[in-house]
Amino acid sequence: MIPVALAGEPKMTVNELKKYRLKKKILRVLYREGSVSGPELNKQLGVSLPTTLTLLSDLMGEGLVVSLGAGVSTGGRKPSMYGISGNSLYVIVCDMGRYAAKMAVFNAHNKRVTPLKPIDTHIDDPELVEKLYTAAEELIATHGIPRERIVALGVDMPGLVDAQSGINYTIKDRARQPVRDLLKEKFDTLVYVDNDARMQAFGEYTFGKARGCQNALIINWSWGLGLGMILNGHLYGGTTGFAGELSHIRMADDGELCICGKRGCLETLSSTNTILRLARKGISEGRISQLTRNHAAHPEKLTLEHVIRAARLGDEFSITVLSETGLAFGKGLSYLIQLLNPEVIVLGGPIAKANQFVLTPIQQALNRYCLEQTLENTTIVTSDMDEDSGLLGTTAQLYQFLFSDMQGVNYQETIMDYNTLIIH
Repeated sequence: MIPVALAGEPKMTVNELKKYRLKKKILRVLYREGSVSGPELNKQLGVSLPTTLTLLSDLMGEGLVVSLGAGVSTGGRKPSMYGISGNSLYVIVCDMGRYAAKMAVFNAHNKRVTPLKPIDTHIDDPELVEKLYTAAEELIATHGIPRERIVALGVDMPGLVDAQSGINYTIKDRARQPVRDLLKEKFDTLVYVDNDARMQAFGEYTFGKARGCQNALIINWSWGLGLGMILNGHLYGGTTGFAGELSHIRMADDGELCICGKRGCLETLSSTNTILRLARKGISEGRISQLTRNHAAHPEKLTLEHVIRAARLGDEFSITVLSETGLAFGKGLSYLIQLLNPEVIVLGGPIAKANQFVLTPIQQALNRYCLEQTLENTTIVTSDMDEDSGLLGTTAQLYQFLFSDMQGVNYQETIMDYNTLIIH
């Protein structure tokens, strides 16, 4: 069966290996294009039509491919159309934030087939692997997913993640840094681990507002500033996969202490923590505000959503807090625009939901710090993927690897070669 061998080829004769790789190529084409006719597959495979139809018949017998009926005629007989079966292959995907995680199962149509399952964990949780395994087992059992059709696990997480080695160097306990190996030992399947911002960028590039863009910056604006970059049509990770640490660009010499141990990082000026710190400071000072009236007794319970909601109701203090945060973020963004000249910047995450309360000051900062000629060709938009970009990006990355011709586990090469698989 193909599912068992997708992550690594078993020992075969030369002819068997050739047939196996052709089957993988068929799956790759069907995954990329959704539905394809036999004659079109024949052209892309470069083999005879009878051979193509035999391979399709084998894949249909294995439950991986289904007939979708007749397609549109181009002058002769209507061709038969084929696609990947929606219940043939599944991947488990986990999107980790700084303080919590969520997990779901996706099929080969990139459709979520289970509800999102929240998980109370974080990258330094000593029970991380066990919690992810337990959550996956519950999803599988509750929703009747055939275990033998689960072909991979993908996890995106914050931190300095080397996707090729599967190591997260930000995890404090060195024994737990090789996340991929620990998860693989527990799950006994193909495991892919990458940085959360990079996978969110991949999701936006594949399915969202960065789709079709050759140069795009995707930023998850939350507790940190997760940056993923599409440069010249490729997902860019840098030499070791650590590119995109926008959070820790130093902006103030005598600024607040950052979680990285340094002072004055952009994160300390323009993150969720910044907004809550400024808002709570105003409450303690008795500023005239809905926030003071509603949260003076328990300022520790104040959330970002409270601040945004108050701003939408016209609360001047809340608007000022969001504006200060947007101005600082815009200054940091100006450095990226000057250096990389992107065509689009996609803002996602909870702070981006403040819309005009942060977008207007961002634009003001960009007008001040960027060259006009550089800025005029850059569009700034907010994501409409509702924080699912990381899940979808990891899903696409997993299926890309599963259907590729690559041997071994060279994840970095997989990332850089995605333009051969990108869905149009």
